[in-house]
Amino acid sequence: MTATLYLRHAASLEHDTGSHPEGAGRIPAIEDALERRGWAGLERREAPEVDPRVLAAVHPERYVDSVRAMSDAGGGAFDADTVASAGSYNAALHAAGGACAMVEALLAGEAAAAFSGMRPPGHHALPERAMGFCLFNNVAVAARHALDSLGARRVLVLDWDVHHGNGTNDIFHASPEVLFASIHQQPLYPGTGSLPDMGSAEGLGHTLNLPVSPGGGEAEWLSLVEHLVIPAARAFEPDLVLVSAGFDAHRADPLASCTLEARSFAEMARHVRELAGAAGAPVGLLLEGGYDLDALASSVVAVLEALADETPPRSVDRDERTARYAQAVGRFWPVEGS
Repeated sequence: MTATLYLRHAASLEHDTGSHPEGAGRIPAIEDALERRGWAGLERREAPEVDPRVLAAVHPERYVDSVRAMSDAGGGAFDADTVASAGSYNAALHAAGGACAMVEALLAGEAAAAFSGMRPPGHHALPERAMGFCLFNNVAVAARHALDSLGARRVLVLDWDVHHGNGTNDIFHASPEVLFASIHQQPLYPGTGSLPDMGSAEGLGHTLNLPVSPGGGEAEWLSLVEHLVIPAARAFEPDLVLVSAGFDAHRADPLASCTLEARSFAEMARHVRELAGAAGAPVGLLLEGGYDLDALASSVVAVLEALADETPPRSVDRDERTARYAQAVGRFWPVEGS
C-alpha cells in the first residue's frame, strides 16, 4: 500500500473565472504550501478525464453537452454565481475523472487515503443544473462509480463545506446506499439543508443535515462530528468514506462567518481517519470551497498531515445543539441521547 495519494491536473488552472472568489489561484496556493513541505507522505498522480459513461450515471448527456457548448463558445455564465471559460469543460472532466480515479485506487487497495485537489468544485451541481461555482458533482459521480462498478455497497459522504451540498443531498436523497451527512452554516447559500430533511423513500434516514449558526466554532463542529456523524456512520458500516472537503468554515474565509481554524479541519480529519480504519474502509477527500488562500492552504496541509499521523482525535463534550439534533438522528441511528 502506498502513501496518501494526491490527484491533480493542470486543467484545473484552465477554468478561468477572472476575479471570481473560486479562482485558479486556489490550486497553486495549496500546492506551493505542500511543495514547501517536500510533498511529504504524498504520491502525486495525474487525473484522467472522466469516462463519459460514468459521468452519465449522474449527469444526463444533454446537460454534459450544454457545459461543453458553453466552453466551446468561449465561456459565459450559467447563473449569477457560476461562470465558465473556454477551458472549463476540460477542467470539469478532469475534476470528475480525478475523483473517480481516486476511488478506483482506494478500492483497489493502492492506498488507505487520498485527496483530489482539483477544480471546479462540485457539491452544488444538480444532475441538470450548474450552480454555486460547480459544473459536475464530482463526489456524487465518484460515489456512484464506486457503487456501480467497483464493488462498494455503502458509501459515506461527509460534507464539511460551510455551504450545504444541495446537489449531493438531492442526488442520493432516496438511496440507502449512501449516507450523506452535512455540517454547514444556516442561513447561508443555497438556503437548503434543514434538519428535518432526512431523505426520502428507501433513503429515509440516510440524509443527515446538521446546520450550525453563523459564528459556529470548533467545539460545535467537532461535537456534531464526534457524537452524531461518527456513531451513525459506524452503524452504517461504509465500504468507502468520501469527504466533500470545503475549507470555507475557516474564520478568515470571506464568504461565510464560521470560526474554524486549520487545526479544526485536522481534528475532523482524524475522526474520519479513525472511523475509516475501524470500518476497514479507505477515505478520499475532494476539494470543494475555501476562498482565503492562506487559510485554504494551511487547512489542506493540516488535513493531509492528520490523515497520515497517528494522533487520536480530540474528544469534546456533547453540546446543546448536538443534544437537540440527537432526537432526530436517533430515529434512524444509535446515537447518545436519542
